[in-house]
Amino acid sequence: MGSLVKVLLVEDTRVDAMVLSAMLRKLHCEITMAMNGKESVDLFIEGRKFDIVFCDKDMPIMTGPEAVEKIRAMGESDVKIVGISAKNNAQEVFMSAGADVFVPKPIKFDVLEAIIQEVINKKNNTMV
Repeated sequence: MGSLVKVLLVEDTRVDAMVLSAMLRKLHCEITMAMNGKESVDLFIEGRKFDIVFCDKDMPIMTGPEAVEKIRAMGESDVKIVGISAKNNAQEVFMSAGADVFVPKPIKFDVLEAIIQEVINKKNNTMV
């Protein structure tokens, strides 16, 4: 069994965060929570490392796409960033900010599982 997938969950809506955390725990992820984009950027500034970031779009202080841009600008090119939103225009905004994937809300478990599996496969390949 490899190491746990380290997930940063950036979500200001408590219910959404709880639902997503529960699904991620089923997939054996280690979860760190951030309430907005600024908190997520601060974690990277502190030198924390994550395998994957799930980032909501509309949050107070700093939006998801702004956070994604800043994280990428810090040279964090390996971390997989998943933009999540129920908004129609969110995909373009996230992709142009540097996200790898966009997933509409509400997120389905099988979609989440596939994304996490990709990260696990990538981790296992780089550890050889």
